[in-house]
Amino acid sequence: MNSPTKPPKLPTQALAAKIFHSINIMSLFLMITSGLQIYNANPVFGGRAGLHIPPIFTLGAWLAGGRHWHFASMWLFSLNLLFYGIYIFITRRWRHRFVGSNDIQALQKTQNPKRLTYAWHRIIYTSIIPVLLLAILTGIGMYKPAQFPWIVDMFGDWQALRIVHFASVPLVIIFVIIHWRLGQKAGGDKLIESMFW
Repeated sequence: MNSPTKPPKLPTQALAAKIFHSINIMSLFLMITSGLQIYNANPVFGGRAGLHIPPIFTLGAWLAGGRHWHFASMWLFSLNLLFYGIYIFITRRWRHRFVGSNDIQALQKTQNPKRLTYAWHRIIYTSIIPVLLLAILTGIGMYKPAQFPWIVDMFGDWQALRIVHFASVPLVIIFVIIHWRLGQKAGGDKLIESMFW
């Protein structure tokens, strides 16, 4: 007589992780679409006659509207990151989130595909931190150049600051895609779903 097989255990995530991921996706969408609206007012590449983004991909309808949406969602995004950073520090989850020497060794030696996935995930997770800090720093420099002229000076001039800030956007999008794919590889669609609900 065959014993009944147990259904596979469904992945679960802490409530804080669900809130963090949900707010991140929403605020990133708002920042990117409103940022493209701001970009249209004075494109980084080619000046006023440069490449314009179709209105369907923008938020805010005009420059001031785009700025209002962008700065509001920037605060949401930044505070969300701050609170999640405090959360993973207090709960000591940072020990399992960021790259260590054993992950580098795993890339060189292990044949275990799951171990490789986890190693790559921690490497990607760690590499996004300087990108996000750069995006926030350059954003503050563009938001308050009179109060923080040293940020503009760090990048040489205003145009260079805008280019660096704009370049951070595709890096964040690439991170989101890789983060999603690695999560799917580690635990399938159920793991991805558990990150949000």
